[in-house]
Amino acid sequence: MAYQSIFQRYELKYMLSREQKERILAAMAPYMALDHYGRTTIRNIYFDTDSYRLIRRSIEKPIYKEKLRIRSYYRADPDSTVFVELKKKYESVVYKRRLALPESEAVEWVCGEHHCHTHTQISDEIDYFIKYYGGLKPAAFLTYEREAYYERGGGDLRVTFDDNILCRTEKISLEAEPWGAPLLADGYVLMEIKCAGGIPLWLTRVLSREQIYKTSFSKYGTAYQTLIYPKLKNENKGVFTYA
Repeated sequence: MAYQSIFQRYELKYMLSREQKERILAAMAPYMALDHYGRTTIRNIYFDTDSYRLIRRSIEKPIYKEKLRIRSYYRADPDSTVFVELKKKYESVVYKRRLALPESEAVEWVCGEHHCHTHTQISDEIDYFIKYYGGLKPAAFLTYEREAYYERGGGDLRVTFDDNILCRTEKISLEAEPWGAPLLADGYVLMEIKCAGGIPLWLTRVLSREQIYKTSFSKYGTAYQTLIYPKLKNENKGVFTYA
């Protein structure tokens, strides 16, 4: 199967109640269709330095930020195809590069145990990232249930709904079952609108009618602020700093 490996788009986030989600789905029906994966459980391993340099930088909301993760759309085994994804954001535009690899090779590569066996422009970019930050390690396991919709007629608009967002910092493996601490308030869903240009008028009208407004929500950022940093402070008896 061919996979899209390069993305350049806006990714706009909205926090919805389940009732709002159902009304949006009804309004989307003439224009959008559920993709062929249906409802999937997405698993992610986020990589960071010992001092969590990447996520600390990200939550400062700089003009430019970047992160590296490995993603699977099902429970993996060592030979399963997973995606190494380098994601960058500059002035609200998201640039994503991803490479499909066997799970064991992907993890060993990002952890610096060997070079990628597939040589491409994307692998060169990821190699540079790994070398620049040095000593990357699995920092968090994030999983969630996703429904993804695509635009009928071949447009580039995509709308996703994520719920049951869970995070943990132990047993970080794409081969493990999804469990962890919830990152969303009970009864809420994270919607993302992904598009290369403007939002279509019909969708703008729905958001306005429902009084749904854009928000800022980073899954890994929320996990760091609510789970990882408090744990670090406790382990260091209150003397942990951002240095």
